[in-house]
Amino acid sequence: MKKFFALVIFSTLLYSCLPKNSEINSIEDLAGKRIGVQSGTTSASYISKHLPDSYLMEFITGYDAAEALKKRKIDAIVMDELPAKSIIARNDNLKIVKDKFVEEEYAVAVRKGNKELLDSINKTIREARENGTYKALVNAFISVEGNIQLPETEEAETDEYITMGTNAAFPPFEYTCRDDGKIIGFDISLGQIIANGCGKKLKILDKPFDSLIPALQTGAVDFIAAGMSATEDRRQVVDFSEPYYKTTQVIITRK
Repeated sequence: MKKFFALVIFSTLLYSCLPKNSEINSIEDLAGKRIGVQSGTTSASYISKHLPDSYLMEFITGYDAAEALKKRKIDAIVMDELPAKSIIARNDNLKIVKDKFVEEEYAVAVRKGNKELLDSINKTIREARENGTYKALVNAFISVEGNIQLPETEEAETDEYITMGTNAAFPPFEYTCRDDGKIIGFDISLGQIIANGCGKKLKILDKPFDSLIPALQTGAVDFIAAGMSATEDRRQVVDFSEPYYKTTQVIITRK
């Protein structure tokens, strides 16, 4: 009996010494924690720069990071808000913690110096805002109710293709439809409109996020639409279009 009570007391003391995930309520609380991010994203850059004493763990997708969080291999995830909400919708044992992260802007990336394509993309984005197409895409993929209504888009009648690089694990901007396996999302529909503006058909190349810019530089893709933030570091190697969406990062923790 004494051994039993000793074991109970020891277990209680041990548990009280363990870091509690519920203590993560702000960016400051991430110090010293194991933080999961999607590889190649601004979240990874942020953690490396602002939380050097934390333990950064990179994953191919946010879903992979979520699985690690549920299995207690990491303490938290830092990622963009809308994809985070998609993960929370599928995992009722996780929650979002908001704090004062810097606001970021998504933009379409093209190879350095490809002014013709960049001008065409900027024209398409401006026209989409003016004629209501942009609002229709927002209502389709970023609705408050969460109901996805795929907008109808027509392909150009041509044999020429333009290739878009993306990472189909970033809903609602790009993801694989469970019903038919097609890649859909805000960026995919935007990419179709961009292709139409160029008088070409759209070809989609799904790749890991951190390999998209190298694919652009080697010519494997013509442009990138993948919820990519137009950072100063990235502007050194690619040209960005006008921004088409503003976002911020959030923290995901266990409830």
